[in-house]
Amino acid sequence: MRFSDLTPNNNLEEIERQSRASLQLIFKHSTRCIISSMALKRLKSCPEINADCWVLDLLSFRELSNAIANRYNIQHQSPQIIVLKDGVVIGNASHERIDADFILTFYEK
Repeated sequence: MRFSDLTPNNNLEEIERQSRASLQLIFKHSTRCIISSMALKRLKSCPEINADCWVLDLLSFRELSNAIANRYNIQHQSPQIIVLKDGVVIGNASHERIDADFILTFYEK
């Protein structure tokens, strides 16, 4: 899985377009939260799959986090992962539910 920082410079429409070729994951991460840090560590230990993981620093980009929650009609949580495929959200999870097993349920081999 590839990890990239999600910032206001990234275009959500482009991420949605990329989701037509491979899963796109948006991980809302609080750098001050140990639960969030553990969830990110679990994500980084996922098996290599055809997916991109966009990591959003909530402390730096809270407005972008709110825009994502509004765009996809998903209540904000932290930590939180949102799974995009074919331009739409197909799943989301928060806290301890964020792990390889959750991601793999959306991955078609």
